[in-house]
Amino acid sequence: MPVLPRAFALMGREKDGKRQPGGEQTAGIMLLLAAIFTFTLMDATAKHLTQFYHPVQVVWARFAGNMVLVALIFGPRLAATMRTRQPGLQFARGLTQIASVMLFFTSIQFIGLAEATAIMDLNPVLITLGAALFLGEKIGPRRLAGIALAMAGAMLIIKPGAGVFQPAALLPLIGAFTYAAGALLTRVVRFDSTATSVLWSAVMGTVLSSLAVPFFWTTPDAGHLWAFVLIGILGTISQAMLIRAFALAEAGVIAPFGYTGLIWAGLWGWLFFGQIPDMFSLTGAAIIVGAGLYVWSREAKAAHHG
Repeated sequence: MPVLPRAFALMGREKDGKRQPGGEQTAGIMLLLAAIFTFTLMDATAKHLTQFYHPVQVVWARFAGNMVLVALIFGPRLAATMRTRQPGLQFARGLTQIASVMLFFTSIQFIGLAEATAIMDLNPVLITLGAALFLGEKIGPRRLAGIALAMAGAMLIIKPGAGVFQPAALLPLIGAFTYAAGALLTRVVRFDSTATSVLWSAVMGTVLSSLAVPFFWTTPDAGHLWAFVLIGILGTISQAMLIRAFALAEAGVIAPFGYTGLIWAGLWGWLFFGQIPDMFSLTGAAIIVGAGLYVWSREAKAAHHG
């Protein structure tokens, strides 16, 4: 469908003289940093809940809580806020989001928070790859090498063929692809308001997870209700900040700051679950971050000279 390449071509390429790129880029970076912090708190809460409940129920709580808060905020303006000139793209973005959340929440039942986060942190280099595939941008051998190196880092964490290989580690790898697609689509639909994008995410996530949750439902223990409420609140706040960040700043500029999630995930994993990544995971994570920053630096140079 020709609308997708054309829509991707708009990303980070606008030349509106009324905008103030420096201020908007800085605001986008700060919003992304705050979003990553709250996202990792949500992930830690989800990991706690997946020890007692099926991931589908936890995903449902994340989106249903989101929907309740959004409904309270917008009230009678819900229908008007839902209107978009790009319903197909919003629908596609919503699908990528619920897929990413489901894949990640399922994986953290079985592997550490830091490991799952590190694998998901492939998404910045995947954004670069997506730009080459959908925009026809020249990617060059150096950036290709960076992408390949990041994938090699992920394989170190996943450890395919090793005796300690955990198949669940493949889930955040798939999630990294769906997350990158969602990040690109978020930039594409930036002409919709943040409220519209948040509402589409909430409605789609709630409807799809509500269709599935009856098959996996366990009555929550009273002592876990706080976590179910918190996951919805954190999910709503972080999603709104993430959407706004990608609307303000170019994806290639702010994406590298997503790596701060590794620090928080490692901290929460150690504090709350007593999980310390092994040397393979630490090395793999370092390779992913290094490769991602290298690819980002090549993007920045290309943009400067372009």
